[in-house]
Amino acid sequence: MKRADVIELFTRLREIDPHPTTELVYSTPFELLIAVVLSAQATDVGVNKATKKLYAVANTPQAMLDLGEDELKRYISTIGLFNSKAKHVIALCRMLVDRHDGEVPDTREALEALPGVGRKTANVVLNTAFGHPTIAVDTHIFRVANRTGLAPGKDVRVVEDKLEKVIPAEFKQDAHHWLILHGRYVCKARKPDCPQCVIRDLCRYKDKTLSA
Repeated sequence: MKRADVIELFTRLREIDPHPTTELVYSTPFELLIAVVLSAQATDVGVNKATKKLYAVANTPQAMLDLGEDELKRYISTIGLFNSKAKHVIALCRMLVDRHDGEVPDTREALEALPGVGRKTANVVLNTAFGHPTIAVDTHIFRVANRTGLAPGKDVRVVEDKLEKVIPAEFKQDAHHWLILHGRYVCKARKPDCPQCVIRDLCRYKDKTLSA
């Protein structure tokens, strides 16, 4: 995609949503971190339902440790892979208490060293909690980047690296939120809603739909 088209693409997405953010509900970096860890292979809606009750009783690393793994499982049992996620969360909280004084670190290296935290999760936390212009490539962004021709690639890291190069600095802080929301509500996996898409004329997708 030409640079002028990239600028136009993000300009349009910004016009319809000037201040995009995650749909996960949180009030602190720790709450966001836990929510993102829990969101793997789960919906934001499902995670929010579980964390609303969980955070009412445990919203700090120490409180989560005091709650314990078995009790934590009760709160997140409606979320996919809750057994392994509970283990990760408890181990993550232990490391936060032991190595970071109970605070969420704001560097990629420290975040990725935490149990259950990969590059995508680290990028979300760095961007949303700490204001770093990182790009977290999930399934929605991967699909949109490839369909539109914005940053085609065979795996998420290739797409992330390409997005880092092609997205102008003025859009980088909010870019991954715009792309996630676009993929979730417009450029959907099974049938994209091309007639309602504000960037359809810029998109390189060959199989555009004629109706929703």
